[in-house]
Amino acid sequence: MKDVLVIGGNRYFGKRLIALLGESGHRVVVLNRGSSGAPDGTELLVADRDDEAALESVLAGRSFDVVVDQVCYTPRQAEIARRVFAGRTRRYVMTSTVEVYGDLDAPAPVREDALDLGAVTVDTGAAWEDPEFREAHYGEGKRQAEAVFAGRDGAGAPFAWTSVRVAHVLGGADDFTGRLDHYARRIRAGEPIAVPVVNRSATYVYVEEIAAFLAWAAVGADFTGPVNAHSHGPLTTAEICAAVQERVGGRTVFREVTGGEISPFSFARAYAMDNSRAVGLGYAFSHSSSWLADAVAETVGGAR
Repeated sequence: MKDVLVIGGNRYFGKRLIALLGESGHRVVVLNRGSSGAPDGTELLVADRDDEAALESVLAGRSFDVVVDQVCYTPRQAEIARRVFAGRTRRYVMTSTVEVYGDLDAPAPVREDALDLGAVTVDTGAAWEDPEFREAHYGEGKRQAEAVFAGRDGAGAPFAWTSVRVAHVLGGADDFTGRLDHYARRIRAGEPIAVPVVNRSATYVYVEEIAAFLAWAAVGADFTGPVNAHSHGPLTTAEICAAVQERVGGRTVFREVTGGEISPFSFARAYAMDNSRAVGLGYAFSHSSSWLADAVAETVGGAR
């Protein structure tokens, strides 16, 4: 049994992560701003993770075997976490994203070392407190946060850390992104779906699987450094749309565009990830073909 602190985790795969940790017998504490209560069987600590003094206060006298940070979006937040959790945890798991690979257009699936964290410029003075700025610079914020934990400034993390670079997540009735719904609406109506002329495949992960992977990374493994997390079997826009059409009926109509806005889950550049590091560490991923139909059914609703 381990003492685990989850920062954030109020929705989507974070909720599933908390449930899995509790079901496995670990003592789970959730820290958030109080916007939602703690799940059954967990303890709630209320603080704004951007407020270092508030974090120090609510965590006074507390320590944890592992911290899972679901909501570290900026280098400033990473610096605060590095200071606050020094001496309070032995292991720190940051939920990161495939978007840290930026504008990379790679001929083969990218390994973790495709991003040199030592070369990342960390700018804690940027407007990270502005929600619009943070959203517009999501991948950059995560990249800089990872660089802080990796010791880009020479300090390094005072605990063992890993960043889990999460692929595009599919599945769940509580998918808040609206991306699959975007396709379902257009396919039902036979409306055009804008895609780039050269449309690359990408790597995905089922919502239940990424929750399980994070739980494993937190309490079932002891590796450090970045790790890519995704199911086997990259998916194309056409494969996703075929699964949606099979569920909702209608007709898939692609419209190739050379500029402007394109549909979600369509990509002009190739940045599918390579999950061989995680596999080598002992994690057995599923294949996307085993869950895609279920993921679509959960998200877009009943059959036609």
